[in-house]
Amino acid sequence: MALGGGPFRLGSNYEFAYPQDGEEFTTEVTLSPFLIDKHSVTNQKFMAFVEDTGYVTEAEEIGWSFVFGGLLPDDFEDTRGVQGAPWWRQVFGATWKSPAGPHSTIKGKLDHPVVQISWNDALSYANWAGGRLPTEAEWEYAATAGNSGTIFPWGNQLTPDGEHLMNVWQGSFPDKNLETDGWYGTAPVGSYPPNKFDLHEMTGNTWEWCQDWFTNKRKPKLKNPTGPLTGTAKVIKGGSTYVMNHIATIPTCGKEFNHTDKRNGTFGFWASL
Repeated sequence: MALGGGPFRLGSNYEFAYPQDGEEFTTEVTLSPFLIDKHSVTNQKFMAFVEDTGYVTEAEEIGWSFVFGGLLPDDFEDTRGVQGAPWWRQVFGATWKSPAGPHSTIKGKLDHPVVQISWNDALSYANWAGGRLPTEAEWEYAATAGNSGTIFPWGNQLTPDGEHLMNVWQGSFPDKNLETDGWYGTAPVGSYPPNKFDLHEMTGNTWEWCQDWFTNKRKPKLKNPTGPLTGTAKVIKGGSTYVMNHIATIPTCGKEFNHTDKRNGTFGFWASL
C-alpha cells in the first residue's frame, strides 16, 4: 500500500500509556510517502523467501524457541519458562515451520502470519524482498491511518457495538481463553476489517518488529525519525493474540522491545519500502 505521509503526532497522552516505554511522550513528526504491506508477512511469503535463498532462521540455528504453554500437549515434558512469564516455555524444535514445536506444523496455515521470527530474520526477508522494516513512526502512522492520537486502528472504543476487531486474549490469562473473537492462537491475515488505509490486524494477532532501536525519550520535532543510532533492543509494535483484551494493553501507541536475536510464537513483522 502506498501511504502519503505528512505531519503526524507520534505517541499518545491517553491515561493508560506507559511512560517507561515512552508511549505517553508525543512528538510531532513529518513522514515522507512510503509503501507498506497490507498485512503481516505470512507463512507462505516467508516460505518463498526460504526456498529462494536457503535462509536458516535463528530459531533453527539455535535449535529451540519459546512457545505459549497453552499450545503444548498435556503430556509435554516440563521445560524452563521465561522468568516472570512462566507460560512461555522453552521448546526444542520450535521454528517458523513448527511454531509450537515438533508436534506442530504450518500446514493449512499458510495465510497466517509467520512467527518465531527474530529481528535479524525479519530484516533478512525485507532485504530479499527489496524493502526494509518500517520505522516505529511509520508503523504507528499506518496503524492509526494518519489519525494522530487514535487509540485503536478503528477509533477509540475497544469493541464498538460489541464487535471484536482484533485477535487478543479473551478471558482469564493465561488459563482460559473464551475465544469470543474467534481464535485461539494466530488468525489468518485479513480476518478482521481493515483500517481506513486498508491495512489489516495492526493490533493483536502478532507483535511486529520495527526498524528502530528502542528508546523511551523523544525529541520535540522530527522528520522521518529512525530512532537512536545504537541500542540494545529493537521496537516491537501491535500486541498479539496473547495480550489481554483491555484498553491499556493494545493501543496503537503501545510498544515493547527485545533483542535482535530473540523470537517466540508471537513475533512476526511487516515489510516496508
